[in-house]
Amino acid sequence: MPSSPPASPLTLVTRTDCPLCEELLLELTALRERYPIPPVNLVDVDADPALQRRWGLKVPVLLFSGALVCAARLDTPELLRLLRL
Repeated sequence: MPSSPPASPLTLVTRTDCPLCEELLLELTALRERYPIPPVNLVDVDADPALQRRWGLKVPVLLFSGALVCAARLDTPELLRLLRL
C-alpha cells in the first residue's frame, strides 16, 4: 500500500520587531499542541524583494502550499479546514 505524501509545510511570512507576527507564531505553537499541524517555516518578508512586493506591510501572512490561509490574525477554523483536521 503506497504511503500518503507528507503534508506541505506552513510558511509564516514575518518581519523583525513585529508584535502581530510574534502573536500569530505563539498561537500556531499552541495549536500544534492540540493538532498534528505541519512544521512552520518562518520567512522574513524584508529579506526577499519578491515577498516584499507581494506582502509589504500585510505581515504576518500564513501560507499553506503557497496559498493564503490568513493575514494579521490566525484563522484557526480555516487552517484546520485546509489541513483537513
